[in-house]
Amino acid sequence: MDRFTQIETFVAVATRGSFTAAAALEDVAPAVIGRRIDALEARLGVRLMHRTTRKLTLTPEGQNYLEDCQRILAELAGAESLVSAGGAQASGHLRLTAPAGFGRRHVAPLLPGFLAQHPQLRVSLNLADRVIDLVHEGYDCAVRVGDLPDSSLVSQRLADNRRLVVAAPAYLARAGTPQHPRELLQHECLMLSSDASQTRGWAFRIDGQMHYHRQGGRLDCSDGQVLHEWCLQGLGLAWRSSWEVAGDCQAGRLVSVLDAFAAPPNGIYAVTPERSLQPLRVRLWVEHLRAHYARSEYWLRTGSPA
Repeated sequence: MDRFTQIETFVAVATRGSFTAAAALEDVAPAVIGRRIDALEARLGVRLMHRTTRKLTLTPEGQNYLEDCQRILAELAGAESLVSAGGAQASGHLRLTAPAGFGRRHVAPLLPGFLAQHPQLRVSLNLADRVIDLVHEGYDCAVRVGDLPDSSLVSQRLADNRRLVVAAPAYLARAGTPQHPRELLQHECLMLSSDASQTRGWAFRIDGQMHYHRQGGRLDCSDGQVLHEWCLQGLGLAWRSSWEVAGDCQAGRLVSVLDAFAAPPNGIYAVTPERSLQPLRVRLWVEHLRAHYARSEYWLRTGSPA
């Protein structure tokens, strides 16, 4: 059986939630879909789905595989469309959304160059820290940072994002450099307020297990940019994303500590509605992001935000 057909069938079943819905797309019997999934699991040697008469859920392996398959299918569709378009200009209205802080630094500055390449295009950018419903609110693409919830949306991983504990050299000279996460109890930690989204605290991997730190100091804030500025002023340690502080670390304005205990990186994703054929303007925009984010030097720019 064609491996590509197996992958397409798996994505259809996972995103639509049933064999019957996936079978209706191809006008085949649900049993045909079931045989394809059985063959795929047999070839991979792993269970991808838990199936009952009432419910279908993905295993952890299945969820990871779905993300990779969606990315592969989207990249293939993009490659084919770019070849067939042969340099065609994107046109129409492109509606984008991104988290406010990340969007100011790493989405908005990339738009002028993109518009210069596609003068027939109009773009609307919404910077918001709430999760936008792309389908119901009519957006073409979102950039999202962090672990993604289960969704029928198509996600493409553009880059890794690490979380770093950082401090200004002046703070470390005054308070000392922590060697283990437990020593954070003796430090000023600049935390997001309890009503912000970072509820579990700072994540560390210690002896192969994840641990979370929420002990704060005398300052906390619901705005990450404020925490960043306080950190630069030497007021304490902060737990910030690499996209935000890589340039400061490169320039010596901040120093990362506790790197040996860093949690595994999460991702920076382009997320789009599940569509069999995306508009050219969306595919070109995702490739524009990928071309910038894939370069390691992009994240190390100093001075003004990248």
